[in-house]
Amino acid sequence: MTETAQRLADIRGGVPPRRHNARTIAALTGNPGCTRRAVLDSAGVDKPKLAERIGFPARFGQSRFAITRGNAFEAQVKADGGAELLRLVAERLGVPVPDGATWTDLGGDEDRPERSRAALTASGDGPALFDHPLLGLDVAGRRVNLEPDLVAARLAGRFHVVEIKSFPVIDGQADPAKVAAAAIQSAVYVLALRELLAAEGQDPDLVSHEVVLVCPRDFANRPVASLLDVRKQLLVLRRQLDRMARIDDLLAAVPAGFTADLTADPATLAGALAGVPARYAPDCLAACELAYFCRHEARGHTGALGRPVREALGGVAEVTEVLALATGERAPEPEQAEAAALLRAAARLRADALAGHPA
Repeated sequence: MTETAQRLADIRGGVPPRRHNARTIAALTGNPGCTRRAVLDSAGVDKPKLAERIGFPARFGQSRFAITRGNAFEAQVKADGGAELLRLVAERLGVPVPDGATWTDLGGDEDRPERSRAALTASGDGPALFDHPLLGLDVAGRRVNLEPDLVAARLAGRFHVVEIKSFPVIDGQADPAKVAAAAIQSAVYVLALRELLAAEGQDPDLVSHEVVLVCPRDFANRPVASLLDVRKQLLVLRRQLDRMARIDDLLAAVPAGFTADLTADPATLAGALAGVPARYAPDCLAACELAYFCRHEARGHTGALGRPVREALGGVAEVTEVLALATGERAPEPEQAEAAALLRAAARLRADALAGHPA
């Protein structure tokens, strides 16, 4: 075991690392500047259990009802060898619905990695649908198997990742947050499929950056297909995975002896976490299991108000400092002059508004 691997094992307490999946890899991109999250994820720490141990349990996840509904919709879309799915994908891509498309279910346990590799890289460009392929990515030096409930569609010689989600598209619009989550998760699969082709000496650009998203239309279960361009998500994903591959650089910012061992005292764990730089923002609440701990820790800091606020304030870290600059009680540092001028102008506008509209 290398020195780095030993240190990561020490951080998680010597237990086996928690396995990543497409959802957790996608979540890594939500806050790429957070050293705390990158280190814990690189070490494979069980963050849900860690959050519960220190008294700030995560409050998000899919309900059983949503999972059941999603499974039923997926089965409906894939019925009859994917005939309806093939039609949806072809029409959305603007190509004729092909005859004689093959359907290959790559699920099961026996030789699944090899069967997936062989099926997806076989010569030929005939129309085909591949269900449950086993893909893989390297995350912080470890190979992660991705077991997606998706279809890779090969039409007109190119692959398109097809994501089937159960959230509705109502009057042509879907929940933006859910679409964004589907886009970054799909980017994980696009990157993994591209790397598979590249490893076999094939052109990775045979995998399109356009993902086909299939959802229920309105309040019925009738499926509708949309296209998602995931080029931006691919850039963010590659950047974060490259950052985690340089784990030695990340560990340099971590105090010696830092541990997230779940057998440790909760106060000791909380104190240890406080020594690793974090970058909390409100949208962490929807993606990171430690978000409630980090929000509690960030109270009184401008970062707790969101990244746009933090960036607009030019690095002014404390809310009390913001108020002092706004009222003129404190002179700004040279690098704070622009932010201070904006704050004083906002304070004057607020005062004028209150003067014109007394309570």
